[in-house]
Amino acid sequence: LVSLLLSWSLPISAQAAIESVPSNVAEGSNVLLLVHNVPPDLHAYNWYNGGDAKDPSLRILTYSIQNQTTSTGPAYSGRETVYNNGSLMIQNITQNDTGIYTLQIVKQSYEVETVTGQFRIYPFLPKPSITSNNSNPVEDQNSVALTCNPETQSTTYQWLRNGQSLPESGRLELSLDNRTLTIHNVTRNDKGPYECATWNPVSANRSDPFTLNISYGPDTPIILPSAPHYLVGATLSLSCQAASNPPAQYFWSISGRYLQSTQVLSVPNINMSDNGNYTCLAYNNATGRNRTTVKTVTVSESLTKPSIHGNNSTVTENEGPLNLTCLTNDTGISIQWIHNGQSLQLTERMALTQDNSTLTINPVRREDAGAYQCEVSNPVSHNRSDLFRLTVNYDPSAPGSSGLSGGAIAGIVIGVLAGVALIGGLVYFLYVRKTGGAGDQREHTEPKASASKHSQDACTANKINETTYSSLNFNGQQPKISTSASPSPTATETIYTEVKKE
Repeated sequence: LVSLLLSWSLPISAQAAIESVPSNVAEGSNVLLLVHNVPPDLHAYNWYNGGDAKDPSLRILTYSIQNQTTSTGPAYSGRETVYNNGSLMIQNITQNDTGIYTLQIVKQSYEVETVTGQFRIYPFLPKPSITSNNSNPVEDQNSVALTCNPETQSTTYQWLRNGQSLPESGRLELSLDNRTLTIHNVTRNDKGPYECATWNPVSANRSDPFTLNISYGPDTPIILPSAPHYLVGATLSLSCQAASNPPAQYFWSISGRYLQSTQVLSVPNINMSDNGNYTCLAYNNATGRNRTTVKTVTVSESLTKPSIHGNNSTVTENEGPLNLTCLTNDTGISIQWIHNGQSLQLTERMALTQDNSTLTINPVRREDAGAYQCEVSNPVSHNRSDLFRLTVNYDPSAPGSSGLSGGAIAGIVIGVLAGVALIGGLVYFLYVRKTGGAGDQREHTEPKASASKHSQDACTANKINETTYSSLNFNGQQPKISTSASPSPTATETIYTEVKKE
């Protein structure tokens, strides 16, 4: 301010004028009415609070340039200060200071020049708050008016939701001054939070977030868990859940008979009489609405072990039909057939009844032999029968058959090879023992060469032969041929072998 007053230079030909510094003044702050282009040869300044310089009651003060003295008038408040260039400082501005200010410039010739100036005063805005005309609106039934307080002159109002400007919506309506926001037919998505922002040229502020408590629901409830099947003796535990504000109340019934008033229904040690349709009713006392959901619960007993009945357990290949029936007293079950520990793969020779209880094979082939089982199951239990062994007899000499199983053939081959190796070893041993004492005799008994084949034959006929006999007994095991794939005890027989060495 002092710098402005000291550095201002006066263009001689310019007309005097008043500038408000600042032009928009915050209530409680200071303002300077700065005079521009003051003419020379001045006598005094007279300041008036108003536009009429002829009314002496409006005079604030007079400043004498020659004496550099100030005299106050009726409009002086004690907050005004005049400077030697004619500028006027007003401190601690209030709303009552709003208006036009007039400066009367008196020259040495007592000529008078009059100029006016003014400024606008704005309050420092307090923190606003939001009020609602309905503390508990109901979804799709009520409208809500939100108001930003306090009401302040020359103030701009703006609304925000979730920190953003309001979205475009035909259900949102603003008053002319934007101070009131109306939400028509509120929904749960309108809960907020809302904020109102206020500002004027000298200050700005924003309210705390405001959230609407909108009553809605209940929506159609859901029942958990979704599994509908339970085992006899288990605990039935069902939970009902529905979107609702305030939280819904829950009521359980079965086939119209009331059970409990709780969100979680618990029935211990259930039995077959607990089968039925369980209904959950959700109720909201604020909206007066209710919704229901029905869940069908099936209680089943643990399944007993089934058994297999067959019209024959030993059959001849290419005969039939063979019927295997799965016997069980349980109801509401499914049946599956197992062959040799694997799920049975049906062929064109196999057929199942509609309920899978009877398996028919026609004709029977050797590959159908083996262990059969049937398994019964329901959604909460299953059980499997004991093994039913099927034996299929067939002709080993039939085309495509070796008469023996692969295991039997391998055993025979291994036995024969072992026997041959043993016999060879014994023959070699006996031969070596006899070789040492018969060397000379072999020289006399060797045939002599002849010029003709006839003399060779005669010599051979008269040759002296030395023969040694040894008897060996071997016990060998050979598997008996079986009509089934299952192993059977082996038969033992004695094989007599005579070794002759010459």
